[in-house]
Amino acid sequence: MEEILISGIGISKDVIAAIVTEAAEKVDGVVRVGGNDIASSLISVFTAKPVQMDRAVESEIVDGSLMVTVHLAVFFGYRFTKLAEDVRAAVAEAIRMHVGVEVGAVNVCIDSLVFPKE
Repeated sequence: MEEILISGIGISKDVIAAIVTEAAEKVDGVVRVGGNDIASSLISVFTAKPVQMDRAVESEIVDGSLMVTVHLAVFFGYRFTKLAEDVRAAVAEAIRMHVGVEVGAVNVCIDSLVFPKE
């Protein structure tokens, strides 16, 4: 089990991931945390860079601050900048409430787009 040390305590990255997932999935427009493996494969075919999808939520300490990256599948029709802003706010508040630390940054990666059936 991998953990990070912040504010004098060790916290499992899985615990951080669970908190982030719970917060992000409550945001309107988010389908799920974690991208679509099929989409990742297609991106890898059409670009020179492989897409790493082994962890839907990544966390690390950088210069003493908690940095979080969350990979999302989102519904088509939502403005991405607003959606990312809402996810950042929800994740930062959840971490602050449950862990008791400020988040230095929340990076939002939109990896998949889901078209609702009409």
